[in-house]
Amino acid sequence: MALRVLHLVGSAVSEFYCDLSRLYAQDCLESTTNAALYEFHIAYVTPDRQWRFPTDLSGEAIAAASPKSFAEAVQILTALQIDVMLPQMFCIPGMTYYRSLFDLLSIPYVGNTPDVMALTANKAKAKAVVAAAGVSVPPGEVLRAKSHPKSYPKTIPPAVIKPVDTDNSLGIVLVKNLSDYSAALETAFAYAEEVLVETFIELGREVRCGIVVQDQQLICLPLEEYSMDKDHKPIRSYDDKINQNKKGELNLVAKDSTKAWIVDPGDLITERVWDVAKKCHIALGCRHYSLFDFRIDPSGQPWFLEAGLYCSFAQKSVISMMAKASGMPLEKLFQTALNNAL
Repeated sequence: MALRVLHLVGSAVSEFYCDLSRLYAQDCLESTTNAALYEFHIAYVTPDRQWRFPTDLSGEAIAAASPKSFAEAVQILTALQIDVMLPQMFCIPGMTYYRSLFDLLSIPYVGNTPDVMALTANKAKAKAVVAAAGVSVPPGEVLRAKSHPKSYPKTIPPAVIKPVDTDNSLGIVLVKNLSDYSAALETAFAYAEEVLVETFIELGREVRCGIVVQDQQLICLPLEEYSMDKDHKPIRSYDDKINQNKKGELNLVAKDSTKAWIVDPGDLITERVWDVAKKCHIALGCRHYSLFDFRIDPSGQPWFLEAGLYCSFAQKSVISMMAKASGMPLEKLFQTALNNAL
C-alpha cells in the first residue's frame, strides 16, 4: 500500500515565500513521484492564512482549489489519513506554528521540531548555543531597534551586520569604517527588530556542511563551497542566491556551478568542518538532517555562521546535491527521511 505523503507548501507571510516554497516543492514532486511507493497530497497555505488542497502546484490548479478556513483544513487533513508530512514552508510561521499543528494532529513529519526551528531561525541564539558546545563563532553583539540610534555597536570594524531572523542574506552589510555604521544599521533594521553585529572573519573560504541521520548515526556529506573573493566578494549577498526573471519567476542563482561546487572529500578542510558540524547538530537538538554554514579563515579554522535546517528533497536542494555526490541518490535520501519520521 502506498504511503500517503502530504506536502505542506506556501507561506503565511508573503508571496515571495509562497513562490520560493512552490519552486522547491514542485521540484520535489517531479523528482520523487513513485505511484507504487507514495500517494502525494498537497496543502497550500497563502498569506491570508487560507488553505487550499490543489491537485498539483500549477497556477491553474491552485486557483481552482477553493480556499478553506483553518477549521475546515483540519477536518480535511484528518479525513485524508496522512501517514507523514513533508514541510516545504520557509517562512517563520511555516517552520514553527504549522509544524506544531501536525504534532497536535499526531501526524509525523520530516525534519526538525518547531522549537529547534525557532531557535535556529534566530542567528544570535543559535550562535550562543553552538558556542557553549565549544564551536568557534565570530565575536559580536545584538542591537535592538528600540535602542537605535542612541546605541551604537561596540564592535570595531570591519564588521558584518545582519538581521537576526532573515534568510537569503537579506539586509546583510559589511561595515569597513565607523562612519558606515549608521546606514548599515538602517538597512538591517528594515528587515528585523534585532540585528546581529559580528566581527568580520577574514576570508579564506566559505562552505556549507550537511548531515543526514541514517540508522541513528550522523552521516556527514561532502561540503559545498561558495565562490568568494576577499577583494570583490568578501561576503555573500542576496543576489548570490536568488533573482527574479522578467516574468517575476524566482531563479536559484546559488545552484549555478560558477557560484558553488562540491568539495573533494579528500580536502584537508573536510574533516575539520565535519567535526564541528556534528557538535552543532547535537547541541541544537537536530533530528533527521541538518545544514550549517561555516567561514574558514586563512589559517584553516572553521567559524560557525548560521544553521539552515530545511530540505525540500528537490534535485536542487543542497542536501540532495551533497547526498548525490556521496553516492546516495535522491530516491534513497527521500526514503531514509520518511523512515526516520515514521
